Amino acid sequence: MAKIRYNNIDNVSTDKTLKEFRQWREDRRRKKKDYTYKVPNHPPRLDYLAGNRLETTITWIGHSTFFLQYEGLNIITDPIWARRLGFEKRIGQPGIPLADIPPIDLILISHSHYDHLHIASIRKLYRAGTTIVVPAGLKRKMLRKGFPNCQEMQWWQEITLGAVKLTFVPTQHWTRRTPFDTNSSHWGGYVLQPSDPQKHPEGEEGKAQHKLLPPNLYFAGDSGFFPGFKEIGRRFKLHVALMPIGAYEPEWFMNSQHVNPEEAVQAFLDVGAELMIPMHFGTFRLADDTAREALDRMEQARVAQGLGEERIHTLGYGETLVVQPEERPAGK
Repeated sequence: MAKIRYNNIDNVSTDKTLKEFRQWREDRRRKKKDYTYKVPNHPPRLDYLAGNRLETTITWIGHSTFFLQYEGLNIITDPIWARRLGFEKRIGQPGIPLADIPPIDLILISHSHYDHLHIASIRKLYRAGTTIVVPAGLKRKMLRKGFPNCQEMQWWQEITLGAVKLTFVPTQHWTRRTPFDTNSSHWGGYVLQPSDPQKHPEGEEGKAQHKLLPPNLYFAGDSGFFPGFKEIGRRFKLHVALMPIGAYEPEWFMNSQHVNPEEAVQAFLDVGAELMIPMHFGTFRLADDTAREALDRMEQARVAQGLGEERIHTLGYGETLVVQPEERPAGK
């Protein structure tokens, strides 16, 4: 039976020729880059995180790996604690050592690339009560690897896990782990919302239809810039967007699969979120840009777009942001 091959919206291709790969390698050898800037590590709030099941928290581990606490669940996105990725050594140390991570209820995988799906890390996180959610086409692999509690999702599909309503949303990207499985599973991001707004306390007196609800979170995964960001913004009221800003240079080679910092800020505006937290920079050398370059270009884009400083919050490794609930109509 022929394998299903997944595509991007409008069938945008991310394929590159051998000639283009060689040109990139030649360009890289000629570049001189300053890698002295390192993303800072913060002492993690281990006692607080171990005891918290009420507040919404976002802790950056590194790359696209976050430890999220949301609606009573401990969640990990795209886990990778590996010390190296292929020939590249990890640049920054994980924000929380793997052994210190509180018990995980839910692991979210955006796609199958090795820097987003690291099996050895998942093995150490996975326990009897852990659910793994993966894109369509990837569940079979996870079952073979020994993770029976696994669900796969199609674009725009919704599932409820505990008190969380989870929606899998499109990105513009691709997948491959071997020479023979290109695009045999899909790719995407996730929107997290409370599944039962009625369980939350009411807001101010006289606003009986308003609840103090946790923020709706958007984990963007890996993506080039595409019209799907506006569609996501049309379908959801988003509050916090975890948005990639790195691995974009050379742009002639990377732009179909990774946003540059200016595009990341525009994508943040397109999805209509209130707060952006950058990710996918400074942890591995996947392309020719540096963490300092990505952060500086993001800041210039923020200013150019007229956004206040409070609209983008850059975390250090191990740093935790506690996001307060806000009063809004139930179900929004």
